[in-house]
Amino acid sequence: MTGDVFYRDPTHAYPTGARGAGVCIYDSSGREYLDGSGGAAVSCLGHGNRRVIDAIKAQLDTLAFAHTAFFTSDVQEELASRLARRFPEAGAKVYFVSGGSEANEAAIKLARQYWVARGQEQKTVFVSRMQSYHGNTLGALSLSGNPGRRQLYGPLLHDWPKITACFEYRNRRADETSADYAERCAQELEQVIVKLGSANVAAFVAETVVGATLGAAPAADGYFRRIRDICDRHGVLLILDEVMSGCGRTGTFYAFEQEGILPDIVTMAKGLGGGYQPIGATLARGHIYTAIVEKHGEFAHGHTYVGHPAACAAGVAVQQELDEHGLLDNVREVGGYLRDRLTDALAGNPHVGDIRGRGLFLGVELVVDRATREAPRAELGLAKTIRLAAMTQGLICYPAGGTADGRNGVHVLLAPPFIYTRANADELVERLARTLADLRVT
Repeated sequence: MTGDVFYRDPTHAYPTGARGAGVCIYDSSGREYLDGSGGAAVSCLGHGNRRVIDAIKAQLDTLAFAHTAFFTSDVQEELASRLARRFPEAGAKVYFVSGGSEANEAAIKLARQYWVARGQEQKTVFVSRMQSYHGNTLGALSLSGNPGRRQLYGPLLHDWPKITACFEYRNRRADETSADYAERCAQELEQVIVKLGSANVAAFVAETVVGATLGAAPAADGYFRRIRDICDRHGVLLILDEVMSGCGRTGTFYAFEQEGILPDIVTMAKGLGGGYQPIGATLARGHIYTAIVEKHGEFAHGHTYVGHPAACAAGVAVQQELDEHGLLDNVREVGGYLRDRLTDALAGNPHVGDIRGRGLFLGVELVVDRATREAPRAELGLAKTIRLAAMTQGLICYPAGGTADGRNGVHVLLAPPFIYTRANADELVERLARTLADLRVT
C-alpha cells in the first residue's frame, strides 16, 4: 500500500486483494479467503466468471460509452426487458443507475414527479422505518432510520417520519401471535398517515428483507399485505428497497414475490451486476411511468453513467447465468442447508440468540444471554472484532453493530455467492463457528 488512498479505516493495514476465483478471494501473499458475504451481498456469481468478464470485454470492443441523452444501446434494452419480464405485472419500466444509493434517490424523485404529474404537489413526505438503511447519499440517508449512520450528517437530512421496524425477534411481545404483531406494526403506518394527512404523504419506503442494520430480518407473515392495503386506501406509493435482498438473493428474483404483493417502485443493485460492474436500477410500474410521461414528457433526473453499456452488458450476462444454471433453485436449496448447518453448529454457543433470513441471505444475532436477549454494548466494538477474527480464519463475512436499538447489539450477515455448494456451506459454518467460539460479549 502506498498510503495515498483515503482508506475506510486509515488505522487498519489492509491485505491487498490479488485475485478472485469461484467462491474465494486471494491476497497478494497467496492466502485464501472464503467469501461468505459477497463483500456486501454483491458477488452473487462469485469471482472470475468468464461469461460476465467476456461480455464486458466484448462490449468495450464495440461501444464503451454513449450518453443516454443521445443514444440507447442494445444491452440496455435487453437488460431492461429481462427485468421487466421478471416483474409480475406488464408495463414496468426500468431506469438504470450506478448503485443502490442512486437507485433509492431515483425512487424518491420518481415518486415526487408522479404526484406532481397527478396534480398533488403537496405530497412531499416520505415515511420509512427505524433501523433501516437505504444508502449514503443525502436523500437515501434521510430515508434511513439507523441512528449510527445518520448521526454525523443529521443537520443535512430531511426530518421524515419513521415507524418501528417489523422485527419479531426483538419487538414481538410474548402475548402476541405473529399475525397480531404484523397487524400492530402495520397500524403504525396508518396512524402516521392519518396524523400527517394522506394528502401530504408521497410514499412509504421499506426494505423487503432488512439487510445491513438488522441482519437479514424478514417481516412477519402478512405484514406487507397489510402495508399494501394501507397504502392503497390512503393513496400512498409503496417503494421497496431490494438493493441487498433482491436479484435472487432470497431465492426469488424479487424478494417481494414471497410477500404476495406488488410495490409501485422497487430498487435493486449489488447482485444486479454481481460486482463485475457498478450498476443499479429503479423499476416503476406502468402507471408511474405513464403519468410522468403524459404530463411532463420525461423524468426530470439523470446521471452521467445512466445505462452504461459495459455495466448493462455485465447485468445481461449475470441474468443469463442465473437462468441457464438454475441458480435461484440453488439459492433455495443451499440456503436451507446452510441455515440448518448454522443452527446445528452454533447450538452450543450461548451467545447466539437468533439465526434468520431467506435463501442465501442469513443473519446470526449475538446476545449476552439467550434467555433475556440482552444485547452486547456498543462500546465493545464487536462488529470490527468479529470481522478481523473471521479474516484470520480465512472467512469474509459482514458483521454490523446496533442491531438491537441502533446503538447496541451485533449480528453477522451472510450472503455468499449463488454458486455455493453444500461443501462450501460446511466450510463457511466451520470457519464462522471457530470465529465465534471464544468471542467475549461483555
